Amino acid sequence: MREVTLNGTTVPAIGIGTWHMGDHADRRESEIAAIQAGIQAGARVVDTAEMYGSGRSESLVGEALVPFKREDLFLISKVLPENASRDRMQTSLEASLNRLRTNYLDLYLYHWRGNVPLSETIAELQRLQETGLIRRWGVSNFDAADLQELWALPAGPKVAANEDLYHLGSRGVEYAVLPWQRAHDVPFIAYSPIAQGDTHGHELASNPVVKEIAAAHRVGIYEILLAWVISHDQVLAIPQTSSVAHMQANIAAARLTLTADELSALDHQFPKPTTATPLDIL
Repeated sequence: MREVTLNGTTVPAIGIGTWHMGDHADRRESEIAAIQAGIQAGARVVDTAEMYGSGRSESLVGEALVPFKREDLFLISKVLPENASRDRMQTSLEASLNRLRTNYLDLYLYHWRGNVPLSETIAELQRLQETGLIRRWGVSNFDAADLQELWALPAGPKVAANEDLYHLGSRGVEYAVLPWQRAHDVPFIAYSPIAQGDTHGHELASNPVVKEIAAAHRVGIYEILLAWVISHDQVLAIPQTSSVAHMQANIAAARLTLTADELSALDHQFPKPTTATPLDIL
């Protein structure tokens, strides 16, 4: 099984994303069942954010996690840019903790850059880590220039992870972001690792090579896309699904290994970048 180590804690390389979950009351039971099925299948990481449904996703996750031991889980949430100040961050964090029914986060991410000076945000994240309310802090939607600026701050090298969009059809982070993170031993978290079910025109699911590799492994197309993402060292993927069956398949993909020939064939179909491109975001 592929694994990722985040500041001394090793977790399976596929976790559970929760963007768009908690928004519809009629889906609540199925969404909770899917999250619980993922954990029962071996996932440890659950990723959410105060932004998702204005807290509804965190509340859903909090309810879903009730049957499990907190120490067996790795819980991630994120602070919005407008709350990422010295005056507002702890209040925002405590609201997230209340919704999640826990007294600490394993990882707290600065969701994306806003108007608060980066130095202030990072100093406050570091202070919150020292209080024990969070075990680690990190960033999200940072490009290479952002990471370099972060690293120059006094607490910058204590960053535990950066979370960016990454999938077979969106490989821009391979040009500068992933190499920088590998060189500085900063794990990478890939959101939307299956291109949100391929709803944005990347045509991953219909690609004949992807379909051929899936057939060879006797798995679904999305398992191949996930196996490709986590074939890169220290990359954690957090796919989202409200289906129990799809969730179980997602988590099982952490045990799938693509051959060198298969990886080469996918590279040919979806080439890695040869020049810098703007950070891809959703």
